[in-house]
Amino acid sequence: MKIFIMRHGEAEHFADSDAQRELTANGRQASLAVAKACVEQGYRSFDKVLVSPYIRAQQTWQEIAHCFDADKVETLDDITPYGDSEQVAQYLDALIDVEQLESVLLVSHLPLVGYLTAEFVVDMAPPLFPTSGLACVDYQPQTKQGELLFNLKP
Repeated sequence: MKIFIMRHGEAEHFADSDAQRELTANGRQASLAVAKACVEQGYRSFDKVLVSPYIRAQQTWQEIAHCFDADKVETLDDITPYGDSEQVAQYLDALIDVEQLESVLLVSHLPLVGYLTAEFVVDMAPPLFPTSGLACVDYQPQTKQGELLFNLKP
């Protein structure tokens, strides 16, 4: 199965709260460019998309959604910047098993995206993600091991 992990696009520096920071025009363009590159890799659909409730992550998904077919899209409160990567990985393992998922996309934040990638790829240090960065992990739920297939950057 494939797990896609994307960091939101570039966001404004200031807002009333971190959760309310909106994407910049550059963040929208870069996210779209990465989505198109993902499609060029042959990935056009997801069984499930999980998006952080923060505005910049929601806007990133809105910007790229037309590039993909997605069976289900849900907001997941656990994938905010300081979500617990181990808990999220356990949740995804259960979700993959129960819903028989073959592909899932998470739209989230630093530092969680790096830690989460390392949860699925054995012996990998958490990678740095630029804004709009997207990693694809070929994950084997039976063995709980994955391999990084590609890491797209704007």
